[in-house]
Amino acid sequence: MSKFAALNGVEAQALRQSLSLTQQQLAELTKQSLEDVVAWEANEKPMPTPVEKKLLEIDDLIEMQVVNTSDGIEALFKKEPKRRLAFVVYPTQAIYTQYNPEFVSSLPLTELYNTSAWRIKKECKLVLDVDVTLVPLDVEAYKAYREQNELKENRESRAKWAATQLK
Repeated sequence: MSKFAALNGVEAQALRQSLSLTQQQLAELTKQSLEDVVAWEANEKPMPTPVEKKLLEIDDLIEMQVVNTSDGIEALFKKEPKRRLAFVVYPTQAIYTQYNPEFVSSLPLTELYNTSAWRIKKECKLVLDVDVTLVPLDVEAYKAYREQNELKENRESRAKWAATQLK
């Protein structure tokens, strides 16, 4: 049995789109030329195996985040039967990088993080009947909220702030 089946052009394009990346972003992420990305998707040349593996690893990482986060939400709602939740997403790469240095090595682009959040939103609705709202981080409003509530900067504080944004 083959250890690795290369993606054809349509599959390469579908993978890129499922990650919510443009062709230019994919070229930058993989350190390849835009012309190469276009050629892969047109089935004019094969995607290099290391590039393909990297993209599939990112897709797997996103799926693992969906599973782990959904499991955590399910456990939380067994104790607290809320049916609404807010997730912070990041409107720019600079804000994402500032607030998520731990993710930048595995999900280097805010689009990848936001794709993960979108997939979590869908999973929670379909499987857990929990409504998740994606809330873009407003840095100034978040800082003011932290000051008013004497909170430190961390993921939990961002989640608490996001919950205040639900109407």
